[in-house]
Amino acid sequence: MPLISNQNLIQSITDAFQHISYYHPSDFIDALSDAYNKEQSTAAKDALAQILINSRMCAEGKRPICQDTGTAVVFIKIGLGITFEGDQSLDDLINEGVRRAYLDPSNPLRASIVRDPAGQRINTRDNTPAVIHYEMVLGDTLEITCAAKGGGSENKARFTVLNPSDSLVDWILKTIPTLGAGWCPPGILGVGIGGTPEKAMLMAKEALMSPIDIQHLKAKDSHSNTEKLRLELHERINELGIGAQGLGGLTTVLDVKIMEYPCHAASLPVAIIPNCAATRHIHFTLDGSGPAELSPPSLDEWPEISQQDDSKAQRIDLDTLTAEHTQNWSPGDTLLLTGKLLTGRDAAHKRIAELINSGEGLPDEVDLNNRFIYYVGPVDAIEGEAVGPAGPTTSTRMDKFTDMMLDKTGILGMIGKAERGQQTIESIKDHNAVYLIATGGAAYLISKAIRSAKVIAFPELGMEAIYEFDVQDMPVTVAVDARGNSIHQSGPNEWKVKIQDIKKLTP
Repeated sequence: MPLISNQNLIQSITDAFQHISYYHPSDFIDALSDAYNKEQSTAAKDALAQILINSRMCAEGKRPICQDTGTAVVFIKIGLGITFEGDQSLDDLINEGVRRAYLDPSNPLRASIVRDPAGQRINTRDNTPAVIHYEMVLGDTLEITCAAKGGGSENKARFTVLNPSDSLVDWILKTIPTLGAGWCPPGILGVGIGGTPEKAMLMAKEALMSPIDIQHLKAKDSHSNTEKLRLELHERINELGIGAQGLGGLTTVLDVKIMEYPCHAASLPVAIIPNCAATRHIHFTLDGSGPAELSPPSLDEWPEISQQDDSKAQRIDLDTLTAEHTQNWSPGDTLLLTGKLLTGRDAAHKRIAELINSGEGLPDEVDLNNRFIYYVGPVDAIEGEAVGPAGPTTSTRMDKFTDMMLDKTGILGMIGKAERGQQTIESIKDHNAVYLIATGGAAYLISKAIRSAKVIAFPELGMEAIYEFDVQDMPVTVAVDARGNSIHQSGPNEWKVKIQDIKKLTP
């Protein structure tokens, strides 16, 4: 009867979370490369290029693909024929592995988990506890799947209970556009069908762990009902034209994965969970012979993509920029930012609002007048870096603070990812401000544009502290201009029509 040692399990969990922090799965790289080669939207193709370049850089430099290094999710299938040392619980062993992975000084990963979630929300500082799912199975091995699931895509999980006669395709097609771009498409959509509400959600998450195989599925001569459903959803979701980063384009989902379970005759539970452009998971088996051996992918698996053409980009000096200059920008314009900007996301915005409302005012160091604020929570730097991977967080979470920020601080605009709500767009228009986006899923690439970084306020907030970044040629795209025009509205609308025209011309 195989014995799984505590140390081998801990080491395997540690190695797995480090591995997936900088290596995309090979099937994901293949699918993303195929999407890049087929893409006809200039904005979407540029975004895909940045994601692929970032991915290769992370594989070479062994640094995180995304600044959001995710919730640690672990699926474990325990063979009935194995034994454990028995002096610690499996939860404790797994969490120790996660702790070591996220605190590794050679590649520190951002700690995003907070305890007392409905109260003080205090960061645990080591990204524990993991979310662990156990299953007892026949056999004499321990099968483990580790995933690092980012908050932007987790926040877009949706669930419903349909009537048995309702169309789940219609519900999914109606729901996907409401998710916006905060989940950093293109990615994979997990679908759980049947069971009970909690079972459907778990199946949708577990479905994301299987390899991308939609192209192989298309090549088959015959299909099961589930396979037909996958193919239909894949085609029709992509026909929505949402595209990479929500900019409009041919590919919104790289694959649709489905898990099913029998359910009550009176109901049809359906759950969907997207995986983002920082898809990160790995599967391994322990049999008592030692820790898992995780093989790195070959760099030959990444396509050769040059840095995007900057000849059409406008170079912007942030230190001399005024509102008058920003009035001429239009959605889709590419900018290269040089100079100083400040950072701030959820906790910092809440603290700013409290100080302003109390009359105390902001610290002298937090002078936002004629500045941009970048929605980011970076990874800690290692030797030789100004800052660790520092990609944008989802901007819609800051919508409730935007009118106050524009009205009270004198900022010129914001930098983040994904769309803004209509009320926020109106506020941007009313204040003659602008909203810019950086590419979600290109955090390491973006960090190379940051020449220096220092915490200037609220250090107790950890990664949510306010930093001052000094950047050089930081690539961004105008998403909402001073007239209230949004590329996240115009782009998908344009490409939804174009895709239908392309279909008519395709034999």
